[in-house]
Amino acid sequence: MPEGVRPGLARQIRLPPATIAHVTESPLLLVDVDGVLNPLGGALPGFEVHECVVDGQTYRVQLNPGHGAALLALAADTGAELVWATTWEREANWWIGPPLGLPELPVVEVPGPALPGGGGEMFKTPHVAAYVKGRPFVWLDDHTWEPDEEYLRDHPGVGDFLLVHVSPRLGLTDADLEQARDWLKALDRRP
Repeated sequence: MPEGVRPGLARQIRLPPATIAHVTESPLLLVDVDGVLNPLGGALPGFEVHECVVDGQTYRVQLNPGHGAALLALAADTGAELVWATTWEREANWWIGPPLGLPELPVVEVPGPALPGGGGEMFKTPHVAAYVKGRPFVWLDDHTWEPDEEYLRDHPGVGDFLLVHVSPRLGLTDADLEQARDWLKALDRRP
């Protein structure tokens, strides 16, 4: 792992890859910002503070420059496509990606109020379900729980997935990245 990305334990909700003959499209690696790339605890070693101005509001985020290299390496190693799955939406390409060395990424749009769904799932979960269109995916987020797993498992058009629950106090760790790598590498993507 790139220097500066800390090892640690992450709680996870996990489904093993289902038996599928072949994956014809690359898997997705969905990445949240707050609580994942921007830990919500106090100042952490290896992180740099950045000020972002969105719609006239100033936000202070702490970002670890090693996370960008780690995510790019994970995507390259597994053939996954990096995608923002964050309430920052397109603003992540302006304020979060550049300090991390990430290129412009596609975005899961999450319009509307941030209210939980009828089954207790997080407000982003239905938008993720609509976005993935059957492609296998790993979702790195600090707000995914059992209701999100159930929603995705029962939603038509959602295939194999792994939810990695990142500790919002620690942010993304080596253990989170390895968990994602192991699962993505286990997918059968032979022609």
